[in-house]
Amino acid sequence: MSTNPTSNDLLFRLTAKYPQERDNYRVIVQSAAEVGDIQNSPAVSMGPYLIASEQTRLLTTLSIYSLRGDSREKIRLLYMNATALRIWKDMGKQPTEVGSLHRPPHAAALCFGVPFSA
Repeated sequence: MSTNPTSNDLLFRLTAKYPQERDNYRVIVQSAAEVGDIQNSPAVSMGPYLIASEQTRLLTTLSIYSLRGDSREKIRLLYMNATALRIWKDMGKQPTEVGSLHRPPHAAALCFGVPFSA
């Protein structure tokens, strides 16, 4: 049996020492039709939902950013952390997820919650 480290041994050591950043934000697209319904705006509908469902303690863990899209099918991009996405789905929303990022783009504006919450 060889005692020389293998490339897998090195990989496991490096992964433990330098963990990769995970994607904290899911990218959600909304169409012009969805944006036309004011209840599809987290800034409008999520606060009242949290109050009605007695989940206001989650306000400090939510993070949602918004960015203008480039077509009628993708008129608004939302960047939601896991807590925000779970609540959005609990509200009966059916988000169209198109990807994930570690942080929202610099051009995106915070539209609900706290900045850069995991």
